[in-house]
Amino acid sequence: MLTMQDVRKVYRTEHVETHALSHFSIAVNEGEFVSVMGPSGSGKTTFLNIAGLLDAFDEGTYTLDGVDVSRLSDREMSKVRNEKIGFIFQTFNLIPDLNVFDNVDVPLRYRGLGAASRKQAIEEALATVGLSARYKHYPSQLSGGQQQRVAIARALVGQPKLILADEPTGNLDSAMASEIMDLLEKINSSGATVVMVTHDPELANRASRQIHLLDGKLIDLAQERPAPLYDPSPAGQAV
Repeated sequence: MLTMQDVRKVYRTEHVETHALSHFSIAVNEGEFVSVMGPSGSGKTTFLNIAGLLDAFDEGTYTLDGVDVSRLSDREMSKVRNEKIGFIFQTFNLIPDLNVFDNVDVPLRYRGLGAASRKQAIEEALATVGLSARYKHYPSQLSGGQQQRVAIARALVGQPKLILADEPTGNLDSAMASEIMDLLEKINSSGATVVMVTHDPELANRASRQIHLLDGKLIDLAQERPAPLYDPSPAGQAV
């Protein structure tokens, strides 16, 4: 589904070079639910932006759904983003002047679908997130959890193969966060591949696989774990 090999991303200013990703390689299989963890500045968001074709990279290869996306034109990348990738952000990114129905409609308009087809897709997406009764509400009339559900419906409406979620529960309380995770698991069980960045170990543990980033690289937790201070075996006990 998603394969990166030796990807390198460097941000440059006049005086500083920041290596956001360095020889970064990963494979995410179709239908997986992968959580991404790591300290601030470890490269999590850069990875997600490259995976979502929102940012370019300097070296390496990236294949999405069997296509080498680094060879695509800007127009072709926009088409792939619209048809194969759904984005969920921490800050929801809803348009305040549009109601729920029209917010979810935005990505479908870029596809040039007819009104009847768009209406059916929107109604199905809102039913999935449990907001069918609030389609005329505006973002300011919704709770944080409801706004995130709208954002998820917007991500789902085009039936993408890949869902990229950047701290999707970061602005929610624990109860709402758990509900959003339930929804992401439901989406994953329906066949979508989900890659989620989170700082919360409890939420990360609900994914089928966890990856950890440090200084722009995947790390092996077994190698990072310190040796025990006390050896409980008989050979390690004092006489």
